[in-house]
This record gives sequence, C-alpha cells and structure tokens, in this order.
Amino acid sequence: MKINEITLDEKMAWAKRGNKVVRKFRCTSGPRTGRIVSKIGQCFAAPDMKKRVRLKLTKARLGAKMTRKAKKTKRINPASKRVKAMNR
Repeated sequence: MKINEITLDEKMAWAKRGNKVVRKFRCTSGPRTGRIVSKIGQCFAAPDMKKRVRLKLTKARLGAKMTRKAKKTKRINPASKRVKAMNR
C-alpha cells in the first residue's frame, strides 16, 4: 500500500468506555472500514488472529446471550442513550 492511498479523513464518533462517553474514530478506509476505533492508526493495523478465533468461539457459544444483553444495555443504560443521541 502506498502512502498516498491511505486517507486519514476518519470521522469522529462517540462510544462508551465503562459508563463514560469518549470520543473515537470511525474508519473510512483500511481493513477495519466502518468500525469505531480509539486511535486512527488501528484502521490499518494487521488483525490479531488469536483474538479473532477466540471471539468466533465465544460467539458460537454465547452469541444469542450476548445479543440480548447488548440490546438491554442500549435500551436502559443512560450512557448508551447519550452515545446514540450524539452519533445521530
């Protein structure tokens, strides 16, 4: 990848860290396009295969439970509601 192909015009986004709302970046290019990351450099970082496999196994085991818990959190937690409003 050439240096002029990398665009660092990542958009600002808000996310939750614990019960605090923090500023992050939405990747507009690189292998993590569309994902929210804390540092712009992470948009172009190589994937950590160990973490990728571990998450795949965890989702296979607990996927539905994780989804239900996340939906409940986003509906009830005040910080999650604030993040949703700020990212609109």
